[in-house]
Amino acid sequence: MGTLETYAYKARDQGGRVLNGVVEAESQQLVVERLRTMGYIPVSVTKKKTKFGSNEIHIPGLTDRIGAKDIAVFSRQFATMINAGLTLLKALTILVGQTENQALSKVLAQVRTEIERGSSLSAALAKHPKVFDHLFIAMIRSGESGGVLDDVLMRLSSTLEKQVEIRRKIKSAMTYPIAVMVLVVLILTAMMIFVIPTFKKIFATLHGTLPLPTRILLDVSQIFVSWIWLVVLFYIGAIYAFVRFRRSKRGREILDKLTLKIPIFGRLAHKYAIVRFSRTLAALLRSGVPILNSLTITAEAAGNVRVVNAISDMEVGVRQGEPLARRMALHEIFPPMVTQMVSVGEETGGVDEMLDKVGEFYESEVETMVASLSSLLEPILIVVLGSVVGSMVIALYLPMFNVIKLIH
Repeated sequence: MGTLETYAYKARDQGGRVLNGVVEAESQQLVVERLRTMGYIPVSVTKKKTKFGSNEIHIPGLTDRIGAKDIAVFSRQFATMINAGLTLLKALTILVGQTENQALSKVLAQVRTEIERGSSLSAALAKHPKVFDHLFIAMIRSGESGGVLDDVLMRLSSTLEKQVEIRRKIKSAMTYPIAVMVLVVLILTAMMIFVIPTFKKIFATLHGTLPLPTRILLDVSQIFVSWIWLVVLFYIGAIYAFVRFRRSKRGREILDKLTLKIPIFGRLAHKYAIVRFSRTLAALLRSGVPILNSLTITAEAAGNVRVVNAISDMEVGVRQGEPLARRMALHEIFPPMVTQMVSVGEETGGVDEMLDKVGEFYESEVETMVASLSSLLEPILIVVLGSVVGSMVIALYLPMFNVIKLIH
């Protein structure tokens, strides 16, 4: 595949109106062919030169990032255009021009080029696994094979939008406690470096044995003052090590298990995992994806190791001819209500409908927990912050109390 270049074009539509726009393609000829395919008469196509120092700022890692929200917006717009009767090429051409995320716009331009060369939509999207996951590809492929691409796209966009919305609410709820924890660390560091050394000079004039808590606090403060760069490197190293540990397979297993055991947050993570499982599996089954493939894709999108292990075991059971609910009942990660709903769905032939109902129920549970989380966490965090700072203050003032006793 050649390098994509940016071309400015001027064309006339069937009504004679002049249209101006910018597209990305491998050659000028491809732009002309694309315009004719869309029913336009090309007037001029010129290659745009990239000037150094232009107003467009490119920040690697930030501007290149394609988030779940970008994919959800693209899916909704794409579904609407296909449902309105636009061809794949025309819809993609419009989206390339109006997509705000430049990285996604480039990917869509490449997808459009692949389709022009004869690839199917699913095959073209599959060449970008970092942007379009297995869930996305499987649903598109099923829509193509069943001739219901517009319906599948609508369903896919709804599923992605719900995932983005619930994830946004959870992130919003997590921001407050994380911000407080960072604030506590900064306050403690500042006290160790600037406040406690001042008390050390005062204690030196007492010429007595300091209480054990005070001695420990002074020793720690001395380490902070003497090895400040080492402390900074320790903080950076700890964050880096945690990120690496979180990305490793073993680290994910340990952290996922610990997360489910944390009070309040564990329940929230559990409910969210059930939402992702039920919504993903329901969307795949309704789109006509075979049950085994659906389970495999759902396991990849589960987001929690315990759920992944449970789904893998369920997949083994289905291969052996067992009902889905039988293996599901063996795993505590799935509440009895979920198992019973799936069992009823298997008996009535409506597993996808039952899974959607499960997803709706747990989505409302997650929203309720998130709404009450701030009011629930605020007093707890205040107590934690007060306890930490208060303990340091008490350790600093213990020698003062001894002095007052000696005076009396």
